[in-house]
Amino acid sequence: MSDKPVPPRPGQGAMAARLAEILRVDHAGELGAVHIYRGQRAVLGQAPGRERIAGQLAELEAHEAEHLARFDRLLTERRVRPTALAPIWRLAGFALGAGTALLGEKAAHACTEAVETVIERHYAGQIAEIAEREPQLAAELAKFRDEELAHRDLAIGEGAREAPGYGLLAAVIRSGCRAAIKLSEKL
Repeated sequence: MSDKPVPPRPGQGAMAARLAEILRVDHAGELGAVHIYRGQRAVLGQAPGRERIAGQLAELEAHEAEHLARFDRLLTERRVRPTALAPIWRLAGFALGAGTALLGEKAAHACTEAVETVIERHYAGQIAEIAEREPQLAAELAKFRDEELAHRDLAIGEGAREAPGYGLLAAVIRSGCRAAIKLSEKL
């Protein structure tokens, strides 16, 4: 008999590892979203005549903070480590929010529209992937997805697609979101 450990069977633990990736990346995304809105509020929140958008941003940030709090609890309950990139996502989110707000209200809304478009698709894929094995979590993700869609629709209604350089701005933000998703799943 050999003293070598028996390697795990193929697929053993794969679902647990995948679920950890899902929770880690969703936590990272909500963390980034909170900081995007904080950056936007830092620029637009106290500006005279910007009370309307300041209120919108505060409300959007509050939704994202609720999502983040839920993912904080899920990470603890499921013993999943958060992404090692969290400090970077805080800084990057704040910088993205402040930077787009400095370009104006429509650019801030373009940021929201671009981010939420990627996140909606991301949540939709996750929901389909886990619906049978984790129906309660899938239902929570569906609720969050609906709220992200409402954020996207608000941003579009507020003129996101009228922002100067919208096409380029949205494409860069969407690419950055997709890259952040891939990195946060693994790291």
